[in-house]
Amino acid sequence: MPLYFLGVDGGQSATKALIGDDAGRVVGHGRAGPCNHVHGAGGREKFTGAIEGSVGEAARRAGLDAATIRFEAACLGFSGGPEDKRVILESMLRCDRLLVTHDAMIALAGATSGAAGIITIAGTGSIAFGRHAQGRVARAGGWGYIFGDEGGGFDITRQALRAALRAEEGWGPPTALRETLLKATGADTANDLLHRFYTSAWTRPRIADLARAVEDTARRGDTTAREILDRAASELAALAGAVRGKLFDPADKVRVAWIGGVFRGEFVRERFRALVPFAGPPDHGPATGALLEAWRAAGLHPVLSNVPEES
Repeated sequence: MPLYFLGVDGGQSATKALIGDDAGRVVGHGRAGPCNHVHGAGGREKFTGAIEGSVGEAARRAGLDAATIRFEAACLGFSGGPEDKRVILESMLRCDRLLVTHDAMIALAGATSGAAGIITIAGTGSIAFGRHAQGRVARAGGWGYIFGDEGGGFDITRQALRAALRAEEGWGPPTALRETLLKATGADTANDLLHRFYTSAWTRPRIADLARAVEDTARRGDTTAREILDRAASELAALAGAVRGKLFDPADKVRVAWIGGVFRGEFVRERFRALVPFAGPPDHGPATGALLEAWRAAGLHPVLSNVPEES
């Protein structure tokens, strides 16, 4: 009888689950809603619903009974951190080994197929995380939208709005970012948009999505937009460099992978590639990384097969 392993990527936008066997073959995959928070009104219910929904769908695709399957090992990574989720998961999942960790760990494992290296994540926020071949780990960034997250989507939009406000008030250089942001949001003025961003209607991920409009403006030749994106890439490169300095010798050839919506933009991605040696796209997504970590927890390092594309 084959042994089964579970990997779950629990993020701010979706929860993705993969089930693999002991030969390294992915036999089922599932997707459900976000599960990064368990506190607040309905938080626990949303969390358990997302886990049950994604794992249940993966089990059905694998031809397994979600109510009775026992996993040899399971790894679940969460953008909101693991501390408040382990007890809940212990009551939900039947497994011999349970690893609950953060999203950067599983993103790195997927990006490098489990090998040593560094992952730089730039979505709504930003963080760099690395692991040495001997198992040492280090991180830089990830301080949140108030005190950090340099180079992330929220920060890029924040810098663009600041530039638009300065241009509107006459103490900054003219920039097409003002018209870009007004058109994208339907606001009348940059000041009107600022006040909209302080309302609950504009969540941080929604604000971060406007980084794509900054990219479009830079592509049309706007100097201020280009400067904002160049600075974002430099800050992300600095995060990766800080992690590299903590874990690796200067002469080491260290793979650095990127992941996150900000890197879908050409300006940040190509500038980052120019600044960081051996930088490139990830091998796999975070859910695959979680599955690799589940195999790793059981002492297995199989050759992957039948891996679905993560979106």
